[in-house]
Amino acid sequence: MKRRGTAILLVLTVVLSVALNGCSGDKNQTASATENELSGKPVEGGSIRVGISQDLDSLDPHKAVAAGTKEVLFNIYEGLVKPDKDGNLVEAVASSYEISEDAKVYTFTLRDGVQFHNGKDVTAEDVKYSIDRCADTSDGEPFVSAYSIIESVNILDEKTIEIRLTEPNTEFLAYMTTAIIPEGYEELETAPVGTGPFVFESRSPQENIVLKKNESYWGEKAHLDEVEFKIVADADMVVTNLKGGSIDMYMRLTSAQAAELTKGFHIEEGTMNLVQALYLNNDAEPLNNEKVRQALCYAVNPDEIMAMIADGKGVRVGTSMYPGLKKYFDESYTNYYEQDYEKAKELLKEAGYPDGFDLEITVSSADQPHVDTAQVIAEELKNIGVNVTIKPIEWEAWLEDVYAGRNFQSTVVGVDASNLSARAMLERFVSDAEGNFINFKDEKYDEIFKEAISTVDEEKQTELYKELEGILAEKAANVYIQDLANLVAVSDKYDGYEFYPLYVQDMSTIYMVE
Repeated sequence: MKRRGTAILLVLTVVLSVALNGCSGDKNQTASATENELSGKPVEGGSIRVGISQDLDSLDPHKAVAAGTKEVLFNIYEGLVKPDKDGNLVEAVASSYEISEDAKVYTFTLRDGVQFHNGKDVTAEDVKYSIDRCADTSDGEPFVSAYSIIESVNILDEKTIEIRLTEPNTEFLAYMTTAIIPEGYEELETAPVGTGPFVFESRSPQENIVLKKNESYWGEKAHLDEVEFKIVADADMVVTNLKGGSIDMYMRLTSAQAAELTKGFHIEEGTMNLVQALYLNNDAEPLNNEKVRQALCYAVNPDEIMAMIADGKGVRVGTSMYPGLKKYFDESYTNYYEQDYEKAKELLKEAGYPDGFDLEITVSSADQPHVDTAQVIAEELKNIGVNVTIKPIEWEAWLEDVYAGRNFQSTVVGVDASNLSARAMLERFVSDAEGNFINFKDEKYDEIFKEAISTVDEEKQTELYKELEGILAEKAANVYIQDLANLVAVSDKYDGYEFYPLYVQDMSTIYMVE
């Protein structure tokens, strides 16, 4: 099984659903009413202001949790490998790699001429430091949970790094996207230093983060000289800011917002490469009862939600896997639960709740699609006697109370993969996983997951991952809804936007047009 890497296609990212008008990783451009013909010729230089809904939770790439943070940091940091828009893992800081027959030894050769943003050459010591830092367990769980199986990180020579694992892992390459940082560098939160196409310039908390073009970038340099990510926490102000010119681009618009931008903008349409669901705290009453969770699944209609919040755009899911990871996405779970109010009422009665119960849905107020979804769910659940209270909170509070503190009953949010692997989506539901914020516990799930990550038979591994998806659906771990439509408004002054099969924003491809 020895493999030498130049690019491995891990996923097929184009998924087109005629019924739902959704595409994953594909690019559909809806022209503005001006019918402006965008130039295909890049104009070098210039700047762009990109609206984002929330501030970054950390500038340290190894500590960042929020997907919205990682999509910005993608422009600053790189790993030994990195994803491209087609779902390949391509060499970045490394120029090549080899994987042993038993999938227990990964060997990387460093690329010549790669420099950090501070002008320092990337060394084997920097790589070892970065990986060891993410594998460190002195404060509990490692930053990257998959690194718990690292036996040693060895410098073979000034250009060669060897990573030895305690057990086989055919997916480990996907975790080599971990950011490489300078050895011993301790100023990441105030002055982040990476190897990416953009250099950190400044940050004003709750206001913006400014990046400059990396003139010394080892690869194809960015077209724009400057990118400013501006925080627009009030969803009602997004269209106003776009029309007023204070921002030039905004991701994850609602269909209603996109419909208002009929002049001066084009709308790029894809999906977000995540699993939106009503995530349920499996330890909270009465959601610790499997029949109650199943009743909620029967009461909620994902197609109705997509129709109400995005004119039918999006791709329905039925478990914790999104369509962009096509190899692992099992369509048979998509319709595992079809809306059936009588069946839902029957399950509630069997569970001891014949008159329903009160349910609180906590949601980040800055994420309008999730707020809208919660409102539709509330109306649907009325039909089975479940009285919903929607609790909007700030994103920072959501991270602290819901994700870290697990102090919630239910929440609507989108969960994405940190890399191009099924493990990244399914590991969080292992009973003792640090990221298992819904407190799902199932011995069979734990056993199958352990078997899946240790097998070197890729076909068997895929089957095991799909079996895990089935357990999540059958046990109604959550009420699964969709991979949300991603409508991106881009000023007609710019072109070159690309969708990725991960939750990232690659600003290096965007350019001004004549």
